[in-house]
Formats: sequence, structure tokens, C-alpha cells
Amino acid sequence: MKEYKTIKEISGPLVFVENVEGVGYGEIAEIVLPDGERRKGQVLDVAKGIAVVQVFGPTTGIDTSKSSVRFLGETMHLGVSEDMLGRVFSGLGEPLDGSPKPIAEEKLPIIGNAINPYSREPPRDFIQTGISTIDGMNTLVRGQKLPLFSGAGLPHNELAVQIARQAKVLGKEEEFAVVFAAIGITHEEAHFFMRDFEKTGALERAVLFLNLANDPSVERIITPRLALTTAEFLAFEKDMHVLVIITDMTNYCEALREISAARQEVPGRRGYPGYMYTDLSTIYERAGRVKGKKGTVTQIPILTMPGDDKTHPIPDLTGYITEGQVVLSRDLHRKGIYPPVDPLPSLSRLMNAGIGKGKTREDHKGVSDQLYAAYANGRDLRALSAVVGEEALTDTDRKYLKFADEFEERFIRQGYHEDRSIEETLNLGWELLSILPERELKRVKKEHIEKYMKKK
Repeated sequence: MKEYKTIKEISGPLVFVENVEGVGYGEIAEIVLPDGERRKGQVLDVAKGIAVVQVFGPTTGIDTSKSSVRFLGETMHLGVSEDMLGRVFSGLGEPLDGSPKPIAEEKLPIIGNAINPYSREPPRDFIQTGISTIDGMNTLVRGQKLPLFSGAGLPHNELAVQIARQAKVLGKEEEFAVVFAAIGITHEEAHFFMRDFEKTGALERAVLFLNLANDPSVERIITPRLALTTAEFLAFEKDMHVLVIITDMTNYCEALREISAARQEVPGRRGYPGYMYTDLSTIYERAGRVKGKKGTVTQIPILTMPGDDKTHPIPDLTGYITEGQVVLSRDLHRKGIYPPVDPLPSLSRLMNAGIGKGKTREDHKGVSDQLYAAYANGRDLRALSAVVGEEALTDTDRKYLKFADEFEERFIRQGYHEDRSIEETLNLGWELLSILPERELKRVKKEHIEKYMKKK
């Protein structure tokens, strides 16, 4: 193995090595410092005999004249096994729970491939999260990628942990696991995630990867890929149904921008690299169902929209690649409603494939549509009554106003440990719809009204 003592320059997390031969993109490098300390890195670029190595850690102490670099001839791999369940790892896959590394059944490259469209099975099975606004109106389906759009200060971490704790596949006794990847979080948040998973017993069927805010930015690029490699192994080798929750994709994209700037690349929109769309797709498109395999990988990536701006490049590009979005509302949060999921801008494009008779209940689609329409109407009337006064509204209008208030207080609001079944969610929906005159219920079938609505 050839050793190079030709470090030309160090720029941020990047080390530039001259006169290299036979070095490939993504190859792992080992940097030996003058005092014998070894640091790992990854090749980001090779051109005209110069290799750009991104260091997993600080570059302080690397001497351009006295340090040496060796290229190991392989890309980054992760040793995976079923023993990873119930364990907590760092953003580079090192154990954080005080136990030794699990014995690997396989070593897999972390730069996985998107699932070939020809091999994909369409997602179709319902996943119950226990949260009414998701299960009832923006249903999560096995193999789907459904991002959660949040904002700074909103309780997306609490919601992520609640989904991880409560998510289950109904109807069959099938193995279900959660892979949870936290990117760029504080020590306090890391402690919250570990404590909650341990306290509630959810850790037994989960694998946690925690990348802290003071860890190097290159680690943020690796953490989601370690999580997805683990998820693919559990799903496609061990026949499990795996839910991958990644928080926060905004920190991932900021790391991409930082590394792009260090490489002096031409910036794209708002300074993010032009290839960010492609890069994000290499993460999101690793979710799905594969023909001939029992297991599935479902993704809930969470991102905080800078300035609550849906047109910002991160949520904008994410929306193009994924199959809908669940949006958290600052207005609902200000009212003290948890979880502050706003059903109106939220959307699950695959919802219809996972609901209905034999999956959830025959009335699910109609109830969802009717709740959406009634809440939208109630919100419009709320704005109108602020201008003209409630006295100017008709009796029916006032019932819609009452419905909007009750919907927020009883359907959207639920406890942090409240796990509602889909039956409870739909029954609650019918209870709220009974506030309105029956002639207004135009999106539900008459036989479903007779069967499910409790007459007052």
C-alpha cells in the first residue's frame, strides 16, 4: 500500500494530496499524523493527480510536510447484524452505549443504490402511527417516503419519537423495526432520544445513530447512509418491515453546502450545491418494496424549513422526490395544540393505496375527504367572522365554526403517549361530523352515515 507524503494544502475539513495514482472516488484514506495518531477520511474528488480527502474529524495537527496519507482501496463499509437492534451508535457507526461492537454478519458499502424501478412493488399496506392527523388524513403506507416539514422551535423531535414508539403494522404478526438517525443534534437532544427510547422499551426494536452538533460536518453526510444500509439489511435480508426516521435533513443539507464551499464549487440556489437534488434522491429513493422480498423500507425524513419557507431549496427539492408531506403549523403550536399537524397543506400521495375495506375501514376515504372539506370551510369562515362578526353568519356557518374548533381540540390535539387505533380515529371523525347538518355531508356515502354516525 503506497504512502504519500505529498499533502499540498488543507482547507477546512479537506486535505489535498498531490501526485496520486489509481485512487478512486469514495475510497477510504488513512492520514498518519507526526505523533502517530491516525485519522480516517474519504476521497471526494480526484483530478489531474490531486485527490481531495475529506477528514472524519478535525484537521488540526495535520502537518503538510510531516503527515502521510495512505489510500485503503475500498469504500466505506458498515458491519451489519441483527444484534444492532437495541443499540445506540455514533454518526460513524461506533457504539455509544458502552457495549462492544456487534459481530458483523455482513460488511456492506454505505453508498447504496436507489431501488431499480423495475424491481419495485407499489406501496400498499397501512402503517398505524397512532396519530389521528396522519393515520386518518395523511396515511403512511409501507414502502413510502413521507417527509415531515417543520420549523425552528416546533416539537418535531417529540413527534418523531412518538411515531417511532407507536408505529406498527396491523393485521399480521410481522417483525417491525425502527432505524432512527439524528443529524447535527445537541447533547440535550441526544440525551432526550436515548432516555425516551430506553424508558418506553422502544429501544428493543430500534437502532439509533446519533450525530452531534460538535461532530465534523462530513459525519452528517455519512449518518443517514449508515442508517439506510442497516435498514436495507434488516428489511431485505431479515424480512423485517423497517421504518427509517431521519432528523434533521436541514443539517444534512447545510453540511453539503459547507463541503461544497470548501471545494470551491460553483454554488447553486441560495449557496447550496447544484447537485443537491441528485444527492437527496440517493437517500430518499432507498425506500420502498422490492419484488420477491418480504421486508420493506419506509422513510420519514424530518426537516426544519428555514424561516418557515416552503419554497426554500431544501423542502422544495424534498417535495419533488418524496410522496407527499406532513406539515407542522406554528399557529396550532401557539394555541398549545400537540401535535401541531396542519391537515390542509399536508398530503400523502399514496394514501388511497393503503386504506379501505380489508386494510383500514370501508369509510376511511369518505371520512378523510369530509373532515378536510369541513375544516377548510370552518377556517375560511373563521377569517370571515373576524371581519363581519359572527352575527352575520348563518346557522350552518356557525356549525362549521364550531366544527373547526372541536376538530382542533379533539382530533388534532392528542397526548404525547396517546396511541389511537385507526378505529378510534375514524369513530372520532364521525363524532365530529355529527356537529354538521346531514345535508352538508356530501363526501361520505349514505350507507356509511347510517352505519357509523351516532345520531344525537
